[in-house]
Amino acid sequence: MRHDPAALLAVAVHAATTAGQRVQALASSRSHIRWEEKGFADFVTDVDRESERIIRRTVADALPDAEMLGEELSPQLAGTTPLAARRGIVFVADPLDGTTNFLHGYPQYAVSVAVVADGTLAAGVVYHAVTNDVYTATVGGGAFRNGQPIAVSPITTPSRALIGTGFPFSHLERLAEYQPQFAAVSSQVSGLRRAGSAALDLCDVACGRFEGFWELTLAPWDIAAGVLIIREAGGVVTDLSGAPAPVAHTSVVAGNPAIHQWLLETLSQPRASAGPP
Repeated sequence: MRHDPAALLAVAVHAATTAGQRVQALASSRSHIRWEEKGFADFVTDVDRESERIIRRTVADALPDAEMLGEELSPQLAGTTPLAARRGIVFVADPLDGTTNFLHGYPQYAVSVAVVADGTLAAGVVYHAVTNDVYTATVGGGAFRNGQPIAVSPITTPSRALIGTGFPFSHLERLAEYQPQFAAVSSQVSGLRRAGSAALDLCDVACGRFEGFWELTLAPWDIAAGVLIIREAGGVVTDLSGAPAPVAHTSVVAGNPAIHQWLLETLSQPRASAGPP
């Protein structure tokens, strides 16, 4: 199993779906859930922590030597050796992506689990806890929704494109950079959407609901599974400089090949006039 992407995916799917089903089971009691603020507009709950325990236990039972990296799962690993240089197996997990949505009953939240094997992003799953949709991918093996192949949108004309985005709500110092980007993109496309779960936004790109997506600051646990799913669905994911997006704290620009290139060029124009990030 150790380096077999399909076997690693099976562990990730089991962890994500088990945790996600528990998250949804607790949704009816959300009015009694205790919130804690990690930072401005950044919350953690007992639901996040219970989902984390399920993921950790599931992975440990199957692969006791694997490391864990995630928002609540040893996040300090993100600041040590880059994942691309690490040996062994690392599970990169967000036990509840879209916590604020969950707390308000907005039906866009998920559990995301990816596997990095000897520095390579090998497998990933995003489980939509509300709809029970399971988005999966293995390196070289394609991308799927509920077992059916998915592909990025064929739309290549910006004026017909629907673009997803994420606001820099926890990095307000970057609003001056983001606002002209928002204006430049929104003036040329058919619509912009901000749903509040980066993992699901990336899956929406992978299955063709969005033609593109961008956000200035995301964490490795937000994007690891979604990056692989998009790439295996025929899309492109980079940072704002155009370099392949790493499994790290990074900016993200994603889309089908044509819209990704257009989006990258469009974002670079207001960014230059807004000053350095």
